[in-house]
Amino acid sequence: MLINPEVMLNSFKEVILTVLTVLAAIAALEGLLYLIFVRWLKLKNAIVIMLISPAVIGLLILQVFPLLWEARLSFTNMSLKHFFNFDFIGLKNYIRVFTEPVLKQVTFFPLLARTILWTAVNIIFHVVGGMSLALLLNREMKLRGLYRMLIIIPWALPQVVAVLAWRGEFNFEYGWINLVLQRIGLTPIPWLTSPVPNFIAMCMVNIWLGIPFMTVIFLGGLQSISGEFYDAAEIDGASKWQSFWSVTLPLMQPIMAPAVILGTVWTFNTFNVSFFINQFELETSDILVTALFRAAFQYNRYGFAAAFAFIIFFILLAYSVFYVKTTKAVEGAEVR
Repeated sequence: MLINPEVMLNSFKEVILTVLTVLAAIAALEGLLYLIFVRWLKLKNAIVIMLISPAVIGLLILQVFPLLWEARLSFTNMSLKHFFNFDFIGLKNYIRVFTEPVLKQVTFFPLLARTILWTAVNIIFHVVGGMSLALLLNREMKLRGLYRMLIIIPWALPQVVAVLAWRGEFNFEYGWINLVLQRIGLTPIPWLTSPVPNFIAMCMVNIWLGIPFMTVIFLGGLQSISGEFYDAAEIDGASKWQSFWSVTLPLMQPIMAPAVILGTVWTFNTFNVSFFINQFELETSDILVTALFRAAFQYNRYGFAAAFAFIIFFILLAYSVFYVKTTKAVEGAEVR
C-alpha cells in the first residue's frame, strides 16, 4: 500500500505543531512561576518548584483528571444507548458487577477465581524460574554475558508480536506443538477452542514472557549480596541449601517484595496474552481485565465498565497492602 506524501507531510506538521504548542505552554508556565516565586515571593526553593511543576501538571492532566472522570462515570448509566443523555444512578453499577453477568453468561466471582488462579500459577513459575535462572547466571561460567543477553529476549520482544507468534504455534492443524505431538504418536490438542487447553496455553505464553523480568531483577539483587555472608555461613557449617534459606532469601526480600507486587499487578492485568490467545472469545478463558474490555468496548456498557475497573483497582490495592504488611519487606532485611 502506497503512502500519500501529502498525508505524511500533514501528519508531520501536526506533530511539530503539537510539540511546539507544548513547549510554548511550558515556557509560559515557567515564566509565570518565575515572576511569582522568584520576583514576587522570593522563595529560596523557587527553582525546585519551577522544575517539578510541568511534571506535576502533566500528571494531573494525564492521570488524576481521567481517574476522577472515570470515578464520576462509574455512578452513571452511560452506554452506547445513553451516550449523551446518561443519568446518575448511584451505586447500581457496583451492585451489578457482583449480581449480574459481567459477560454474556459468566458472573464476577467465577472470573475472579479464574483470575486468581491465573495470577498464582504465573507468579509461582515466574518467581521460581526467575530465581533458578538468576542463581545459575550469577555463577562464574563461560559466555555468561551471552546467556544473560539471550534470557532477556522474550521480555524485550514487543509483546503483541510475541503473543501472536505463539498463537500460530497453537494452531490445531499447522501449529508446531501439535505437529510434534503427532510425530511422537499423541493426539493433537485443541489449544484455541477447548477451555482447559486454552487456559494452559495462556499460562505457557505468559510464563515464557515473565520469567526474564524476574531473572533480571533477582540477578541484580544477588550481585548486591556481599560474599562475606556466604563465607560466614560456610564457616558455621551451613550447606548450600541452608545458605540459600538463611542468607539469600532474607537479603533478597526487599528486592523480591516489589518485584512480586509488580509481577502480580501486571499478571492480574495482563491483557495481550489473555486476549489474543483466547482467539475465539471463550468465556471460560476470560479473566477480569479481558472481561472489562469486552464490557466497555464490545458491549458498550461504559458506566458499568468504569465501576468494574475501580473494583479491580481496589482488589489489587488490598493485595499490595496485605503483601507488604505480611512480608514486612519494606522494613529492611535481616539475616537469620
